[in-house]
Amino acid sequence: MSGGEADDRRDAGISLIATLLDEKATLGEWWRSIMAQTRPPREIVVVDGGSRDGTPGILREMAEEAPFPVRIHEEPGCNIARGRNRAIELASHRVIAVTDGGCVLHKRWLENLVRPMLDDPEINLVAGFYQPLEGDWFQGLSACATLPLPWEVRAGRFMPSSRSIAFRREVWEEVGGYPEWLDIGEDMYFNHAWKVSGISFATAKGALAYWRMRKDLAGLLKQYFLYARGDGESGMYPQRHAIRFSAYGWLVLAAFSWRGFLEPTLVAASLYSGRRWLRVPFYMRNETPLRQAAAYAALPPLLAAIDGAKMAGYICGLLGGRRR
Repeated sequence: MSGGEADDRRDAGISLIATLLDEKATLGEWWRSIMAQTRPPREIVVVDGGSRDGTPGILREMAEEAPFPVRIHEEPGCNIARGRNRAIELASHRVIAVTDGGCVLHKRWLENLVRPMLDDPEINLVAGFYQPLEGDWFQGLSACATLPLPWEVRAGRFMPSSRSIAFRREVWEEVGGYPEWLDIGEDMYFNHAWKVSGISFATAKGALAYWRMRKDLAGLLKQYFLYARGDGESGMYPQRHAIRFSAYGWLVLAAFSWRGFLEPTLVAASLYSGRRWLRVPFYMRNETPLRQAAAYAALPPLLAAIDGAKMAGYICGLLGGRRR
């Protein structure tokens, strides 16, 4: 490859797309993180799903001083999948980077995210990574329960969130875009589609998008209920859900039929929580030793509550009728 061809590829235009809905409170932080990127996009395309807090107007004011074009399209009532598809339709460039409103992007997020594609023409998609923004004790505990650390992730099995992903437009076209018939879990369905298609991809753990965990137990359980309902509606992860139902079914039967079930149950809970316990020193590093100890104790019941929400959501998704 000639030096000129390499330079052309490295200077490829990048469209950054995002969806927004009532992000007034976090819009400034999100926008500043985009403006601070070491490699800025050539354009930003945003689809607003019908904000009632003035988000589009505030963004337009911010965009007046942007060093690149910013297109803001309003489509009230659209879901995230439709918003992403519409933004990609409106985008001008071949390389599409995707994030979400409400995130805060590391200053090298876009640079690290697109580098594998620009260095290797065979790579058509790059899976970035994400970490929680620092929050209170419960948010740290939630991160321990639900978010793997970068060194836990195996590249071949990683399913990225679309708050941190980039791909060539051909990938989106080949798999038919994001599934607009699915309100929740659309990014995981998109992941299954491109993996089944054999798309060549790479991971970029240094492409970090930071996001906020739910602030309380009710919000967290609702989140995982909805995720699992999306699995039931779309037919995703049937084996994973079957294992969960089988495990908890066994525990219920053992509780009623076996006096000595408590000890093996505690052992099973310890094994199940073990990997999450290893996250406590990282996600709870700013907490006192006493509060860290409380996190170790609280993880097993929190995991059980999340599993209960997932089982209820999956059943609702199945009963609602599998889509597509």
